[in-house]
Amino acid sequence: MHFKRVLQRYLPQRHAIHSHRSLKFLGDRLHDPLLWHLNRHAVAGGMSVGLFVAFIPIPLQMVLAAMVAIALRVNVPAAVLGAWLTNPLTMAPLFLLSYRIGAFLLRQPVSLTDFEMSFPWLTETIGYIWPPLLLGSVVLGVLCAVFGNILIRVLWRLHLVRRWKARSKRLASTTVAE
Repeated sequence: MHFKRVLQRYLPQRHAIHSHRSLKFLGDRLHDPLLWHLNRHAVAGGMSVGLFVAFIPIPLQMVLAAMVAIALRVNVPAAVLGAWLTNPLTMAPLFLLSYRIGAFLLRQPVSLTDFEMSFPWLTETIGYIWPPLLLGSVVLGVLCAVFGNILIRVLWRLHLVRRWKARSKRLASTTVAE
């Protein structure tokens, strides 16, 4: 199966993104063909944007990923897909990991023993958890963005090499048969 077809199957469709209510304010900017083009550079760039944005501890990460992808003129669906790394199932463990990494880098003790998923807990603790959380989020975001970019490029290249070999084999068998 072709790599582009697999990507097209799993990436959000253009019409779904155009009609998403939180992206309406972008208007005609979403009609730029470069934002939807499936090539190695655009998809790898879009995935990098999405993976970086996924680690920013804010709501509506998909919207931010789409806006950054538009600004950088990379593949918007890949950016939105990358932002889905943090979802209701993965958000808490990834942000806890971000906090721990940030606390380690800042040489601060990890002090989340009384963790509670509530707004009052967040307002009480945000004052001392935000520096390590943000540092860890940036570090993990950059690492995931770089790794995701490299992975997309390597997979794309492997796919092309496989197709070139298959094509060469096909051409060689037709010239031998003639």
